[in-house]
Amino acid sequence: MSVYIQGTIPHHINRFAVNFTCGQYDGADIAFHFNPRFDGRDKVVFNSFQGGSWGAEEKKKDWFPFHKGKHFELAFIVSGGCFQVNVNGSPFYEFCHRIPVECVESLLIEGDVTIQSLTIVGGGGGGGGMGGVPMPLPSFPGQGVMPLPTYPSGNLPVMGGPIYNPPVPYFGMIPGGMSPKRTVVVRGFIPEGADRFHINFKVGSSNDIALHFNPRLAEDAVVRNSMLGGGWGPEERDIPYNPFRPAQYFDISIRCGLTRFKIYVNGQHLCDFPHRLSAFQMIDGLEVGGDVVLSLIQF
Repeated sequence: MSVYIQGTIPHHINRFAVNFTCGQYDGADIAFHFNPRFDGRDKVVFNSFQGGSWGAEEKKKDWFPFHKGKHFELAFIVSGGCFQVNVNGSPFYEFCHRIPVECVESLLIEGDVTIQSLTIVGGGGGGGGMGGVPMPLPSFPGQGVMPLPTYPSGNLPVMGGPIYNPPVPYFGMIPGGMSPKRTVVVRGFIPEGADRFHINFKVGSSNDIALHFNPRLAEDAVVRNSMLGGGWGPEERDIPYNPFRPAQYFDISIRCGLTRFKIYVNGQHLCDFPHRLSAFQMIDGLEVGGDVVLSLIQF
């Protein structure tokens, strides 16, 4: 399982914490306590809480990647031996398990921080898999708790593993091709001065593009289209809001249904795109290009 958190550090911050907890009650064990502290001797503290007592602190002072007024992206990648923490796409720390990770049932975020999105990839129940489920959280400082899901085997189609920090332009095959209820997740960052980027769902045998998803920063538009038989179709531009801005992270989830694609950005439904290629099962490739930095692709 991997947990991705995007947020913003306010100027008045003192500290915040991300806790992988073993219960949703005061005094519950904490398998992993991740705690950046802004106190003039900026550092990140790592610890666990078990049986009513804190364990031995581990600290990292040589590199403090959090900055007041700036965005951040945290990735917690759970392995058999540790929590691996990546910050802004770079490996940061490994915290060896002190409590069996199977005991963890919720995520508690507290302190002086604004959370914009939370995504859980993978997890649960011996054979079922998750393509990436956006879990929208309210913006706060304060406190927020998110139960971590478990999934009975077979409830969801088995997905490919996440691809971390892929290059741009990116082209990859969709394992097993497109199918109903399949979700593709693309996460990344829009740099300052960006003009546009695109995500294309392609048919390798014909080079058709079943869905062209194209945020255009200079036009303040999000264009959707298809290219079938060598020709572009009519553009679709209507959206209730435009979530794409320079110098911000994004989380795009595109879910394939029987009649349409459903597109979510940062946990909120943005638009639908009715299938123009009726044989959508022929879609077998994903292409991402333009002015964008990618942090994750998940099929």
